[in-house]
Amino acid sequence: MAMEITQFLLAAQSADARVRTEAEANLRQFQEQNLPAFLLSLSVELANNEKPTESRTLAGLVLKNSLDAKDAGTKELLTRQWMAIDISIISQIKDLLLRTLGSPVLEARHTSAQVIAKVASIDIPRKQWPDLIGSLLNNMTQRDNPAGLKQSTLEALGYVCEEISHQDLEQGEVNNVLTAVVQGMNLAENSPEVRLAATRALYNALEFAQTNFDTQMERDFIMKMVCETALSKEVQIRQAAFECLASIASRYYEVLEPYMQALFELTSNAIKGDEEAVALQAIEFWSSICDEEIELQEFEISDTGDSGPHSKFIEKALASLVPLLLETLLKQEEDLDQDDNIWNIAMAGGTCLQLISMTVGDAILPLVMPFVEANIVKPDWHCREAATFAFGSVLEGPSTEKLSVLVHSGLDFLLRLMKDENNHVKDTTAWTLSRIFEFLHSPGSTVISSATLPRVVEILVEGTKDAPNVAEKVCWAIYHLSQGYEETCSSLFTPYVPGIIECLLSTASRADGDDSRLRSSAYESLNAVVRCSNLKETSQIIAQLLVVIMNKLGQTLELSSDDKEKQGDLQASFCGVLQVIIQKLTSDDGTKRFILEAADQIMVLFLRVFACRSSTVHEEAMLAIGALAYATGTEFEKYLPELYKYLEMGLQNFEEFQVCAITVGVVGDIFRALDEKALPYCDGIMSHLMKDLSSESLHRSVKPPIFSVFGDIGLAIGVHFEKYVPYAVQMMQGASELCARMDTSDEELMEYGNQLKCSIFEAYSGILQGFKDSKPEVMLPYAQHLLQFIELVLRDVNRDANVTKATVAALGDLVDVLGLTIKPLFGDFAFFEGILQECLQFDDKSLRETTAWAYAIMRRIMDQ
Repeated sequence: MAMEITQFLLAAQSADARVRTEAEANLRQFQEQNLPAFLLSLSVELANNEKPTESRTLAGLVLKNSLDAKDAGTKELLTRQWMAIDISIISQIKDLLLRTLGSPVLEARHTSAQVIAKVASIDIPRKQWPDLIGSLLNNMTQRDNPAGLKQSTLEALGYVCEEISHQDLEQGEVNNVLTAVVQGMNLAENSPEVRLAATRALYNALEFAQTNFDTQMERDFIMKMVCETALSKEVQIRQAAFECLASIASRYYEVLEPYMQALFELTSNAIKGDEEAVALQAIEFWSSICDEEIELQEFEISDTGDSGPHSKFIEKALASLVPLLLETLLKQEEDLDQDDNIWNIAMAGGTCLQLISMTVGDAILPLVMPFVEANIVKPDWHCREAATFAFGSVLEGPSTEKLSVLVHSGLDFLLRLMKDENNHVKDTTAWTLSRIFEFLHSPGSTVISSATLPRVVEILVEGTKDAPNVAEKVCWAIYHLSQGYEETCSSLFTPYVPGIIECLLSTASRADGDDSRLRSSAYESLNAVVRCSNLKETSQIIAQLLVVIMNKLGQTLELSSDDKEKQGDLQASFCGVLQVIIQKLTSDDGTKRFILEAADQIMVLFLRVFACRSSTVHEEAMLAIGALAYATGTEFEKYLPELYKYLEMGLQNFEEFQVCAITVGVVGDIFRALDEKALPYCDGIMSHLMKDLSSESLHRSVKPPIFSVFGDIGLAIGVHFEKYVPYAVQMMQGASELCARMDTSDEELMEYGNQLKCSIFEAYSGILQGFKDSKPEVMLPYAQHLLQFIELVLRDVNRDANVTKATVAALGDLVDVLGLTIKPLFGDFAFFEGILQECLQFDDKSLRETTAWAYAIMRRIMDQ
């Protein structure tokens, strides 16, 4: 059944584009016409040691991509296609893959290990490859097997563990996998290649080892092997071992106490003197410990009683650990371009200090400040930069009182450092100033006095003209400085608004603005300045800015640019600024006129933006349109004939699902603005929303907002929603049943379940209120199901606060709209009464108000 495809695979890698395209087309045709034969042919090619390495490697890659995809919908389709293949062909493919693990060609072995894991990700959860683990372990237990086979087998075991869930293996299988992996790490018995593969496999298998770590003898053995491996003479093996230790710190923190002295010595030595790749992982171990202890402290604060033992490892190691990390800050790379994405030992050390600061609070300051004071005045720029980095790293965690004293005494010096001769020093100083404004500048408590503000603004405005990397950090400093005034829109900031707006517009227009994301950070900062401005004092300035940004957006639409990406980014930034300006000017009746007068021109610009093909631009333009719909209210109706086709396109854009999600939100904005005036478009919109909910290829995150929009539409069109009720409520009931079955042990699924519950209840609330004054009986047939779902959610003691609020609101709406007709449906009224009384005691004011309203309505109905 397999076909000879070597020539096609080699031609698909040809330098000649014509030959390459023709070969790709032939392969695609074979795949579409006979998938089982295609996959078998690829497996035969991969397994054949007589074939060229290039064709074998590509065969494995194509085979892997035929089984897996990043997109969830595509992945589901590929899974279904695989499961539909005849079992005899699948068995042949699996045998060929396992045989390839013993190939003398490294690339073929490596690729086969990856493909085995992809097949396992489909078949093991479905119990379709029960002998895989046994086959792989058999490769490890045969003493005479070559090192290459053992290496690729360990790779395969590691990849399989990465792909499947710990629930997919029996404990006996887990024990055998761990035994094989740990034996593979043994120095005396194995080559460096096998030991590296074993150590990397252990990293992926750690998730499965809970039971083993609960048993002291097994735990001791694993920890002994990892610690010994961390002292190997090969750098890559040491690095992999420290990666294991960092993972163990996250997964098994509660059992680390007996090993911490040895681990401190191991990590300290690595941080002090090992290769950077190893030192980075040693620092990561301590960062992982911090993450665990921060989480434990949050549990203690929330008093859930659900936290594990808090061993305070950071507190105990503090006096030795902090000086060790401070020394790493002095190891900056000389000629390194200033790029935040570059990860080196100085960056890792600073990040770990930030986490330690959040873990121990005030206790870190006496250890860090002597280093700052000693180094900040030294002539060597490395010392000045390290001192500034150290100070910036401890600004989150310690008390405001302690930090305020330090900032008051050091702020002027930091401002002077913005004139330093060295670019690295200025870059880090701007970052530190940004963090000072972020954590120590808010309405209740600020380190920026009215006397200090002019000097701060002067330095920041001047800093926007510096090198791109420095100017970008300065923009974020302006952003956080502005945010400190947003809540109160303080008049203190008003005199500086025109100058800051001018300098940010100038910064965004710099010829070198593409560097270091400078342009986008300038526009983000501009948005923050607009949001924090005192509208009564700056309305004319913001109105002028509206015209400037509209003109800039118009100019990008007139010019044909070779750099489509840059043009798209510019248009997205301008749409983002317009959204903020629209929201700001609409927030006061006195300034709303600026938006109403310009609305037609703004809308023309947005519609022209949709002609572009950039998803980022579409997202920003849609969000701005939502703001414009709110601003113009029922007047927005005149834009719908032109806009509707773009709404349809957005709702059908499954591939760029963020665009689809934002379009769904804007549909809600439009219906809230137009009410019944949106009726002519309702059938089309509802049809698309129903298709979106039914689609398996649409990303699941879009689906909760769709239910919320059902509520918006129901509330907007009232009795006219009746014809959609059977279909919409059926979808809502299906989603509520999905919530009831959902696995809440998975954090990601639990979060999605919470979003889904909130949106279902929001949908019911909107639809119910829409029928309240006209035809409430329409919803009576669905009341029992809704009430059961409400009870199910309220009986969950671990429910999310937002879910509680949405549930109580839906309960209140149900009783409010259906009145006495609902009374016979209440089974255990005492339960509901008890829950509502409990909610009345919560700290959340909004929840208490919603509960008080719902409780009053329920009591009134029940007392009749």
